[in-house]
Formats: sequence, C-alpha cells, structure tokens
Amino acid sequence: MWIYLSQFILNNRKLILAFFLMSTLFATFQATKVKLAYNPGKILPTTDSTYIKYAAFKKKFGEDGSVMVLGIQTHQLFKKDFFNAWFKLHQNIKNIKGIQQVISLANLVELKKDTVNKKFILSPLVSNSIKNQAQLDSVKQTLLNLPFYKDFLFNADKNASIMAITFDDKTLVSANQIKVINQIHKQAEQFAKQEKIIVHYSGLPYIKTVVSGLIAKEFTLFLGLSILISAIILWLFFRSFYAVLFPVLFVLFGVVWSLALMELLGFEITLLTGIIPPLIVIIGIPNSVLIINKYQSEFIKNQHQQNALSITIEKISITTFIANLTTAVGFGVLYFTQSDVLKEFGITAGIGVMFTWMICLFMLPIIFSFLPAPKIKTDTKNEWRILDWLLNKVDAYVHQYRKSIYYAVGFITVLAFIGISKININGLMVDDLPKNDPVYQDLKFFEASFNGVLPMEITIDAKKKNGIISLSNIKKTDRLEQLISSYPEFSRSISLTSVLKYSSQAFYNGNPTFYRIPNDMEKNFILLYAANSGKKNNMMQSFLDKDRQVSRITFQMKDVGSKRVNELLKELKPRVDSIFNPAKYQVEFTGPIVMYVKGSNYLVSNLRDSLLLAILLIATIMWVLFRGFKMIIISILPNLIPLLITAGLMGYFGIPLKPSTILIFSIALGIASDQTIYFLTSYKQELKLGNQSISQIISKTIKETGFSMIYTAIILFFGFGVFAFSTFGGTVALGTLLAITLVLAMLFNLIFLPALLLSFQKNK
Repeated sequence: MWIYLSQFILNNRKLILAFFLMSTLFATFQATKVKLAYNPGKILPTTDSTYIKYAAFKKKFGEDGSVMVLGIQTHQLFKKDFFNAWFKLHQNIKNIKGIQQVISLANLVELKKDTVNKKFILSPLVSNSIKNQAQLDSVKQTLLNLPFYKDFLFNADKNASIMAITFDDKTLVSANQIKVINQIHKQAEQFAKQEKIIVHYSGLPYIKTVVSGLIAKEFTLFLGLSILISAIILWLFFRSFYAVLFPVLFVLFGVVWSLALMELLGFEITLLTGIIPPLIVIIGIPNSVLIINKYQSEFIKNQHQQNALSITIEKISITTFIANLTTAVGFGVLYFTQSDVLKEFGITAGIGVMFTWMICLFMLPIIFSFLPAPKIKTDTKNEWRILDWLLNKVDAYVHQYRKSIYYAVGFITVLAFIGISKININGLMVDDLPKNDPVYQDLKFFEASFNGVLPMEITIDAKKKNGIISLSNIKKTDRLEQLISSYPEFSRSISLTSVLKYSSQAFYNGNPTFYRIPNDMEKNFILLYAANSGKKNNMMQSFLDKDRQVSRITFQMKDVGSKRVNELLKELKPRVDSIFNPAKYQVEFTGPIVMYVKGSNYLVSNLRDSLLLAILLIATIMWVLFRGFKMIIISILPNLIPLLITAGLMGYFGIPLKPSTILIFSIALGIASDQTIYFLTSYKQELKLGNQSISQIISKTIKETGFSMIYTAIILFFGFGVFAFSTFGGTVALGTLLAITLVLAMLFNLIFLPALLLSFQKNK
C-alpha cells in the first residue's frame, strides 16, 4: 500500500502541488473569516439539569450576567464637585450606544406613596447636577435613611460606591461589546484623571472582554513564538535553509487549514481553540524532522535522490500515520465530553493534526524532488557527540541494570501516587489571570467592599398561583436570605422581601423604622398600591413571575473557587430544606457562578472519562500494530507512568485539578504514544530480518530511533514551553505540564520500554 502511495505522490507531483496550492488559497480565504468568541460556547450540555434550570430562569426573569460595574473609594463621595463629576460620568456612559441602563448614586430613586391614586411612585433623589453642598447633604441623609440601598450601591463604612451598567442583548454577543466597553473605560479613565482617583472595573461582560482581548494578543504571540522556536531547532538539526523554510511553511498550511475548518464548522476562537495554531506547529514539526532525517539517511546510502524520496515515503508513512493518529485520538476523545467548548477544541485539533501530517507527507517529498540533491555533512553526528555518548550509556544501562530501572520506576510511581493523594480539585472564575493583573485586583476590591460581583440566583417555587406572596412564605424567604447572608462569601440580597420592606417604609412616609416585612393587612395594601403603580413604578415585577408563584433572590458572591461553592451548596441544602419543605416547594440555586462550578465539575468528570477512552483507543491501535496483550502493556506503561508523575507533581506543588489542567492528560497520552510507536515500529522491522539477537536489535533500535526521539522531545519541550509566557494561568499550566510530561515520556520510552522488551522477549 505504502509503495503505491510513494509512486502516486512522486508520479503526480505537479498535479498534487497544484491541488494543495489551490486548496490552501481557499482555506486562507475561509481562515480570514474566523471570528473571536465574545460569548464563549456552552460548557454544560443543553440536556444537563443545571443548564435547563438556568435557561428557564433567564426566560422567566431575564439575563443576570450582563452587568459591568465601576467602583470607587473616596472620602469625597458626597462632596459637591466630586459628586457632579460622578453624575456627569453616569450621563456620559448612559448615552453610549449599546447601553441599556446605568444605576448609581447619580440616579437613585426614592419610593413614595401617592395616597390620592393609591399607588407608589419612584421619585429621583438627583435629577440634575447638584447646585450646592446643602442639597447634597440632604440627598446623603435621605440615602442613609433608605436601608434598601445599604451595601448595594454604596458602602458608607468604606466610602465606596459602584456604578452598575447593563448592555442590550445584541451588544453582549457581538464584537461591538469590546467597542462599547472601551468607550466606558475611556470615559471612566478621564474621570479618574480629573478627580485623581482609581476606578475599579469588574462584572462578567468586562471580564469576558478583557479575556477576549488577551486571547487575540496571545493568538499571534504564541503562533509567532512556536514558529521561531521550530525554525531555530530545525536550523540546529539540519543547518539547511530549505530544511527550515519548507517544514515551517507546510505546518503553517496546516494551521490555515485548521482555521478554515473552524470557520466551515461555525466555530469561533476561544481561550482553548486559540492555542490550536501553535499546537499544530509544535506537533507538526516532528513529522518534518522524521521525513527529512529519513530522506537524508537514504540519500547517503544510495546517492539517488528519487529513490531516497520514494523509500522515505514508503518507510515513514505508516510510522507517522499511526503516530499522528494516536495524537489525534488524544484530542478527538474530547468530542465525547458533550461540552461545546471541548468538542470544538477536540474536533479542530484532531483533524488539524491529520491535515498537517498529510500536508507534510505529500508536500515535503514533492518540493525536495524539485530541489538539488542535499549536501549532507558525513560528520554531522560529531556535532551531537553528546547524544551518541548518552545513547550508548542508555543502551548499556538497559542491558546491565534492568532491575535497578524497575526498582527506580516502582519507587517513583509510589511517590507519584502520594502526590496524587494531595491533589486539590478547584477552579476560580478568574484564576487563569495572574494575581497582579488589574482584573484580578479589581475583583478583590469589589469583594472587600461589596462581598463580590459574581451573580448567584435563588428561585423559590411555591407550586401554586399567588402562593409565593403569602405572608408565611415571605417570612420564610426572609429567613432564607438571612441564613445565606450570614456566610461571608455572599453579599446582601435583593429580593421580593427587600422590595416589600422598602414599600412598607414608603407606605409609612419614609420612616426607616418601618423597613420591615409588613403584616398581612399592610401587605394587602402594599400589593394594591403596587398593582396600581404600573410596570414603570412596580419594583416587584423583577422578582416575581407573572403568576406570583415563583420569586427570585439575587446575591453577589466572592470568587471563592469551585471547591468552596460545592461545599456551600452541599452545606446549604439541608438548611434550606428546613425552611422550605421540598415536598411543597422547589428551591434552586442558579446563575453564572453555579453554571461555572457545575460546568467545572462536569468537565473534570468527563475529561477523566475521555482519558480512559483515549487509553482504550490507543491500546487498540497498539494491539492492531503489535498484537498480543503483553505488547499492549509494554506499549502503554511507559506513557501512563509519566502521566502519574505529572499528576503527582501537581499534588506536591499545589497545582489544582481543573478543566485546563486535566486536559493535559489525554493530549499528552496521544502525543507521548508517538515515541512508543517510533521505537516499536523500528524494533519490529529489525526483528523481521531475523539475523540478529534480541539484545542486538534493542541496542540498534535505541541508537537509531534515539536521535529522532530526542529531537522530537526537544521540539515538543520548547514548543510547549512557549505557553509559559501566557497571561492565563491555565495556559501556563497546560504548556508547562505538557512539556514536562512529554520529556518524561521520552525518557521512559528510551529506557523503561527497551528494558521491558528485553525482559519479555528473553522470557519468551
């Protein structure tokens, strides 16, 4: 089969070259249309109960994650000039196209009763710029007498205040979001400069926009770095302009084809899919190294260029095909997680790897067939004498100290399991950002001043019309709010009970002592006033469904991590059930923070399953190649133990297990298996000749494949090492741990694998 492929490629080289060039032109056109994701894909599948509940919540009450907040802290907060500047900023932001609403001290309203029309009206505390300090002092005093706003938009104890900004639905999911947020940022920074104050920024739209901007920057940075490092390594290996130019060019073809695939499948560039281009470069370059190495070695043997190219295609095709297939499997199993984010990454990366393999296998021999015969230094290996010396030492050690190797591997594996027992499963909303990043620091400001800005929603379903507005249920809701507010992770709540307390105060002419839950008679009057107030003045409609059966409670929460949120949800469940009997009521925790935590739990669970699937599929490939259960064990063990060591290192160094770090294992297994395939394929070919002993064959295989394995490991190590320069902690962990794992896999495949083969074959 591979002989025919070789003949087909070399006999139709002009036709194939034209096809690839035309295909790449089409792919380039498609690739230019790929968009940056402003609303990243769903982590949870649409069939998941948490997703269904959140979708139902948004349908009933609207989007709750569309708020951006600006925060300030100053003793000048209620000084006339400063307040007027804050008022002006409020007005300027309100006038930006794409903004739905702005709420701050500059436009707060006081709920008042209209006894003539038996309704409530919302009277602005401030409608224009403040004329004098006495007027502002009066506003401040009124505000301090309205407990509804305490610790909501301002914190009197810390002299802090926020401005909450909501966006229209179209702006939230389009590129216009960045433009609008940049305009807000510009206006706020002008205010900050004028008033000599720091403005803090947060909220999910802002965090997503900053992350999207960083993704766009890193997309170009890592692609450039991966190309540069690959070019340098290729030059060091081959010292040939063509051996650098064309491998880099063809892996870039692979990148373009992968981006085109994303566009054709309707995918966008996310934090995860943004690392696919450098991944394609890093994984694709070793194909070129193997092809060029084989081509040069065959040319040295027979000094005939076409024969050398033909033999290269014939011999290298099966090895590189299987090696790239196992790598693609490592990515492809992510499709079975049923998470949009991972499915898109797995499909694009898996197919992209195979695209790049095909491009390199076809195009490199074709291009080299048009170029002059290579000028190869016969003393090239002298430049790498240290590798010769190292491989000789490895060979001697494998033959003479196998028991020591097994003891060392056993000891290291035990240490790895101890480290694994220390692994912490945890993920934060912004833990991908460094601690000194302004977004992270601003989030900590809001946590210190307002107990966070991440939305947590609770819905209470009384299971009958008008059931939730009975006085007993209102009191139960208040008890629930007090319970949750007693936890330091939560802010104060805004809910139906808050509005009823505020309405009670308004009903009694603004007397703050009446900010309380009304009694049954008062409640009926208040609900009558609310019903007559119309939608514009009815503050209750945001917290009740149309049947008055379901109410919502809104909290803001600190970014305490998925581990703590899971603990809180588990701890709160029986306490909530003691207030609202589950047989009569349905209480649900939802909102972006719950979606993130449940999504993280789902990913960790499903990525574990995908790793097991990857092991099964790769074991199947190994069985097809080498047959026999023992050969499967021999081929899988040298790749599994490095994964255990990496997991152990995560435990020892406190690197938490989260979606970005657990992703490492299936990817690393797929890539690391390449080394096993290179070694065992070469070993099997020598074994078929049957004119040498097992010991001699293993020695020859170590020395022949060792160079390529070390070259590949160097490329992968430095290639993945570029991710250490990422702004995102998850990307840094992904790159660093992958680099370490793949170097460990190379060492195990070079030392432990031949030792196992020697023991197994001698016993056989």
